[in-house]
Amino acid sequence: MAKVVVIGAGFAGHTAALYLGSRLGKKHEITVISNRDVFGYVPSWVWVGVGHMKPENTIFKLKPVYDKMNVKFVHAAAKEIHPDDGDQYVLGEEVGSSKEVRLDYDYLVIAPGPLLNFAGTPGLGPENGFTHSICSLPHAIKARDAYLALCDRMQKGEKVKIVIGTGHPGATCQGAAFEYIVNVHKDLVKKGLRDKADILWLSNEPAMGDFGVNGVQVKRNGHVMKSQEFLTSVFNDHGIRYQVQSGVTKIEEGKIHWQNYEGDEGTTDFDFSMLIPQFKGQPFKYIAKDGTDITSKLTNPAGFVLVDGKYGLPYPELAQTPEAWPARYQNPTYKNVFAAGIAFAPPGPISKPFTNKNSLLIAPAPPRTGMVSGVIGRVVALNIADLIEKGEMTHSEPMTEMVAACIASMGDSLWDGNAVTIVMQPVVPDRKKYPNEFGRDLFTSHLEMGVSGAWMKFMLHHTFIWKFKALPGWTIIPE
Repeated sequence: MAKVVVIGAGFAGHTAALYLGSRLGKKHEITVISNRDVFGYVPSWVWVGVGHMKPENTIFKLKPVYDKMNVKFVHAAAKEIHPDDGDQYVLGEEVGSSKEVRLDYDYLVIAPGPLLNFAGTPGLGPENGFTHSICSLPHAIKARDAYLALCDRMQKGEKVKIVIGTGHPGATCQGAAFEYIVNVHKDLVKKGLRDKADILWLSNEPAMGDFGVNGVQVKRNGHVMKSQEFLTSVFNDHGIRYQVQSGVTKIEEGKIHWQNYEGDEGTTDFDFSMLIPQFKGQPFKYIAKDGTDITSKLTNPAGFVLVDGKYGLPYPELAQTPEAWPARYQNPTYKNVFAAGIAFAPPGPISKPFTNKNSLLIAPAPPRTGMVSGVIGRVVALNIADLIEKGEMTHSEPMTEMVAACIASMGDSLWDGNAVTIVMQPVVPDRKKYPNEFGRDLFTSHLEMGVSGAWMKFMLHHTFIWKFKALPGWTIIPE
C-alpha cells in the first residue's frame, strides 16, 4: 500500500486530494495535512470585501468531503519535510495544541498556498500595517468593515482617497486587485457616493492590463486588441485613475511611498487602501537524514519548490524557450516530491522585468492561482496515480500549453452588473508554436465585457463549490 501526503487544501492541494482519493483512496492511503479545516473559495472574497457576500457562503468544512473520498484529514501545520530515502516523512504541529504529528509518505504533494509577505514592504497589511488585503477570509472581512466605515464617512459628505493595487515591486495577483477596484467603483455608484471618492489603481505592471502575463491579446475582424487599450478604456470610462510601472517601497499611515521605472520616488495619500502583498513559498524546513538543512536543494531563495523547469535563463532567452517551463511539477532531486499551484518555482517572470536606476527590481511575478492551480493539482495527482499503478507518468501540462480563463466582476447583480471575461492560450507565451508578436493563439484568446459575464461569475461560484465538495458529477466540471 502506497502512502501519499498532500500539504495544503487550497485550489491545488484540494484538487489533487480529490483526484487521488477518487482513483487510489480505496487501495492506498491518501492524507491531507492543512492548518485550515475549511476550503475557501478565494475568487468570491472580492465580494466579501465590499460587503456583497456573507463570508460563510465562501467556505465549507474539509473533513466531511474527505471522508466520502477515502482521504484522511489531519488538521495541523506542516513544519518539516524529511525527503531522504528510507525515512521520508512530514512533521507538523496539531492546530490548537502543541502535539507533534508525523506523516510517513511514499509520494508528497506540496501545495500549501503562498506565504503572504506583508513584511516585505514596511507598513503593509491589515495586522501590522496600514493597508488591507483580500488574500485570506479574515483579511477580506477586515477590508469589508473598513470599506463600509469609509462609506459612512462619505455619506456624511467627506471626500476620500482610495488606492488599490499591488503593495510590493514583485507582487502578483493583479487580477484580484483589478476585480476589487471595479467592484468598489460599482458599489459606490449604487450607493450614490462615487463623486465622493478619488480612486487610484497603483500597480507594478509594465502596462495597464499586463496582469503579470505580458498582457492579453485577441484578434477579431483583422484587428488585434490588447488588454492594455481595453482596460485603459474601462478605467477612463469609470473615472478610475491609474499608475503602473511602480513598486511600493514603504507605507505609513495615510501615505504610500513608491518608486517608478525612471527611479523617481513619490508619495500617494490614501484614506483606504487594499494592496496585494508579495507571495513567497511557505517556510518549511527540509531536513536530510543526517539532520542537515537541505532547503536550498529543494527550493529557490523565495521558498518555492524547484521542479522540472530550466532555471537561471536570462529573460530574453527565457521568453524564447517555452520548454523551460515545467510540465510535471516534479522535483528533480527527489522524484517522489511534487509541487502544485503557487508552491512551484517558475523559471522566471512572464512579463518583462525592469530594474530602475536605484537598483529596484519592478517585476510582477507569474500568477499560479485559481484555474492554473487546479489544473496543476489534477496533473500532479494523476501522475502520482500513474506511478503507483503503472510505474510511469503519462500526464503533462506546462503553462506554455495551458488555457486559462478569468472572469472579473464589476458588481454582483445579475441585472445591472458587468464582468470582464478573459481567456488566454497559452498562459505563458510560446513563440515557437505561435510565431506572432505575442506567442499566443489570438483566435482562442478572448476579451469581452458585459452582463453575460456577471451571470457566468455567479454560476462559477456555485458550480465550483459543487465541484470542490465532490458532489455528483464533480469530475465533469473542468478545473
